[in-house]
Amino acid sequence: MEQKKDLSLGDWLAEVAADPRRGAAEVVVEDERVDARALDADASRVASGLLRLGLTPGDRVAVLTPACVGSLQAWFGIARAGLVEVPLNPAAGSVALAHCLVRSRVRAVVCDAELVPLLRSALAEVGPGGERAVVEHLVLMGEGSVVGAEVPGLRTHAFADLLAATPGEVAGELPVVDPGSTAVVLYTSGTTGPPKGVRLTHRANVNLARHTVELMGYTAADRLYSVFPLYHSNARYCSVMAGLEAGAGVLLHRRFTASGFWQICRREGITAFNYQGAMMSILEKQPRWDDDCDNPVRVAFGAPCPAEIFEVFEERFDVRLTEIYGSTEVSLVCEMPPQRRRVGTAGQESPLYRVAVVDELDQPVPTGTPGEIVARPKAPGWMFSGYEGDPAATVEAWRNLWFHTGDRGVLDEDGFLTFLDRVKDTVRRRGENVSTWEVERVIAEHDGVAQVAAYGVTSELSEEDVMVAVVPAPGVELDPAALVEHCDGRLTAFAVPRYVRLVEELPLTPSQRVEKYKLKAEGVVPGTWDREAR
Repeated sequence: MEQKKDLSLGDWLAEVAADPRRGAAEVVVEDERVDARALDADASRVASGLLRLGLTPGDRVAVLTPACVGSLQAWFGIARAGLVEVPLNPAAGSVALAHCLVRSRVRAVVCDAELVPLLRSALAEVGPGGERAVVEHLVLMGEGSVVGAEVPGLRTHAFADLLAATPGEVAGELPVVDPGSTAVVLYTSGTTGPPKGVRLTHRANVNLARHTVELMGYTAADRLYSVFPLYHSNARYCSVMAGLEAGAGVLLHRRFTASGFWQICRREGITAFNYQGAMMSILEKQPRWDDDCDNPVRVAFGAPCPAEIFEVFEERFDVRLTEIYGSTEVSLVCEMPPQRRRVGTAGQESPLYRVAVVDELDQPVPTGTPGEIVARPKAPGWMFSGYEGDPAATVEAWRNLWFHTGDRGVLDEDGFLTFLDRVKDTVRRRGENVSTWEVERVIAEHDGVAQVAAYGVTSELSEEDVMVAVVPAPGVELDPAALVEHCDGRLTAFAVPRYVRLVEELPLTPSQRVEKYKLKAEGVVPGTWDREAR
């Protein structure tokens, strides 16, 4: 196999842009488009402009925008400057955004003009220890003037001005960036605490993109499609970067539409797409047509596709699926490509990782016995380098020479891994991790709430829905609809509870910990308020 160069993101993009074939590959975001050569030039202009603001390599720059060509320019410009990108979820609540800004000590925010009110709210939040964000610069993206969009205390700049620099102004200003340095901090939903910032190096980003191309067999003849956001590793490295690495076209949409999915694939000549969460179940539930298999898609990549529809889906739509298991921290731990499969599992360990299943003492369990899934890389340059500002969490996750996923699974005699459930106190809803800690914190702030427990219950589509059991404050007649309204805007949209159950008391252990497993086992009982039934 050809030995690839060890590159930073900026140098990788320059290599792609200089290639006669790959340089013409386009990324289309909704109705905007940019090819690799133009993106390379734009990245240098953005990098130069950011450094001229007084930022220095290693500083954190948040990006708070919907997916757009501008967010791609910011992504690679920040990387080329040796700065560290912190992509944020535009649908997140102010509490979660404030935590990310504070934890990463963000110095500048590239923000879409329409999201400035959300940024203002996040900057006004005070952390549990009285911390506030220390942002200095606002780089405004979008139409119109910066006048009227300012945020008190921040110096405001126009993103368009960064892009206006000439090649002569940019030359000689950009630093040499070490591939082993941090490129990005991706915030994943916390489990028993606030969101954790996963630090990933330039090398890890490039390695994942290259491996995805090898795993899926992408070529310049392909066109990749993703409906996932650019603050997730899926769209960033397994779609955008994988596509450019292969010289393939990439199409990004901000929303998933089940009814129009296959029409889009036919119209746009899509040959590959990524999936996660309930996406496959939703597509399989769509009305059947005689021409379902008449589409250009040849492969799809992701998890999970339920075992009961796996082969039915492949036959119906004439597409081969590759299931994977992994996380932001460790990328692709297990893989199940079409030529090596056991339906219902996540496949065998990838060429990148060793995988084991262990007990509470980190001792390997016998084959076929459930335990916690742990992994460690076979070579350097694949894993995350730690949790942002949280060395204790890093040590806890990486102990006894294994990364602890917090997931329960079982390995069979041939090394195929079956995911069972989550050890962690989190809810997996439609491809997103929901922090029960964050849900509980926001609901507990409501004056009418005495106690609250958040947990997941099985969804009729796939994975889970968010449910809360709430003990009202004495003398309060609590309205579940008002409680959910209290969550809107403060919680990320996918974290707002679907179900609200009012109870007199919560089941507690002798040490006063809520026995959530009892609540989960009871499920959605009669009398539970359902947001989707209203």
